[in-house]
Amino acid sequence: MSTDLNRAAQRRSALWRIHCWAALLASPFALAAALTGLLYVFTPQIEHHLYAHLDQVRPQAQMQPLDEALKAARTAVPADWTLHSFSPAPEPSASHQFALVPPMKPPQAMQKPAQAEHGQHQAPTADKKAEFLKPIFGFPKNAVVVYINPYSLEVLGQLSTQERFTNWSRKLHSNWLQNNAWRWLIEFAASWMMVLLVSGMALAWPFKGLLPQARTTGRPAWKQWHVLLGVTLALMSLAITTTGLTWSQNAGQQVRVLRDATGQASPQIPASIHSDPTQGLPLLSWQQAWEAIQKSAPPIRMQILPPKSPHDAWRAAHMERTPPTDRFDLLLDAYTGEPLFYSGWGDQSLFGQATAVGIPFHRGELGWWNQALLLVFGLGVVFSLVSGWVMVFKRRRLGMPVLPELQHGAWASLPWWSWLVAASLLWLMPLLAISAAAVAMLEMAWWWRSRASLSTT
Repeated sequence: MSTDLNRAAQRRSALWRIHCWAALLASPFALAAALTGLLYVFTPQIEHHLYAHLDQVRPQAQMQPLDEALKAARTAVPADWTLHSFSPAPEPSASHQFALVPPMKPPQAMQKPAQAEHGQHQAPTADKKAEFLKPIFGFPKNAVVVYINPYSLEVLGQLSTQERFTNWSRKLHSNWLQNNAWRWLIEFAASWMMVLLVSGMALAWPFKGLLPQARTTGRPAWKQWHVLLGVTLALMSLAITTTGLTWSQNAGQQVRVLRDATGQASPQIPASIHSDPTQGLPLLSWQQAWEAIQKSAPPIRMQILPPKSPHDAWRAAHMERTPPTDRFDLLLDAYTGEPLFYSGWGDQSLFGQATAVGIPFHRGELGWWNQALLLVFGLGVVFSLVSGWVMVFKRRRLGMPVLPELQHGAWASLPWWSWLVAASLLWLMPLLAISAAAVAMLEMAWWWRSRASLSTT
């Protein structure tokens, strides 16, 4: 019996050590992510206050043709700008949105093909075709969005994509308004937050006596509330951390490898899809293309890309803040309007459906209840991180070290399956593997120093 108790104490000291290392490494960045995430949660309300004059119009009897709306949008930008894509009004009270981009200067060495100079049709190159078939993630960063009243064709205003609050707050949350080279910090924090969650749940098991006692004060009271919130928010923490890692740079790549290896990739648009200009039919007008798209697509805010060459197709896909079951990708023949490819909710893999729900849930895009849950979660994370540091400072005031002491044989006391879990997490999160190696080196140096001190005494 005493051997079992001793082994349990050894195991607990190892878990506590891991938990404190994870908190030490993750908490500063996780606190920043939680606070900026709380701001991002309320994006719909903030944007309604800021952009109602651009997004909303007074409904009238008849919308003007999209071709006329495009002409109106072009008057708001220089003549050499090109249309990247547009988003027609999904409801009578919404405006049209046209994303126009400035011209790109081609390299001096690039020459136009002879066929193009003579006005002959030319099939798109492999690079351009691959670019067109990539997933759509909204308007490009260099675009200016022109907002048009679909009834009067009045230019309501224009706004750079990067100036929209959604993009500003997302960039604040993901890289603190720096370039993408800083995104690793959030991934680093999320990786160690996963360790914090797993080790915290192991320490709290079997989840008995979680309710704080009214008479408890001081550090024990902070600990009771810390454990209670950690266990209560565990499922939310797992969902938010996991979905955050899926679109990170390094862990996201590992997730995609695992997804593809298990046959869970989303439906891919066949590279062979193209429109046939040899039929002698004229290109569909903007209005005709939209009407053809509406026959196959759900009535939601969507983004439509026009064909960029005679062989390209019209392409339509959902915009952000779309209900997961309404998300789609559609390609139409540029001349006949016949569907060439369609992918909807039922065509997605289980992984694709999970991410289609999980990522909008992470962003608070599923409605007020989603925002309320994330508000509670965000405040709970802030309290958990702060309370953890309060306990550390209280330990220091008692003369105890920041990191708890390891009992002899602590690492050997961990069960075999815990090492399997650790190996899986290290493979899934490369930044965790790199930083964990550094932590292991510090632990070894600490061990050698302690051993040297004992030998001299």
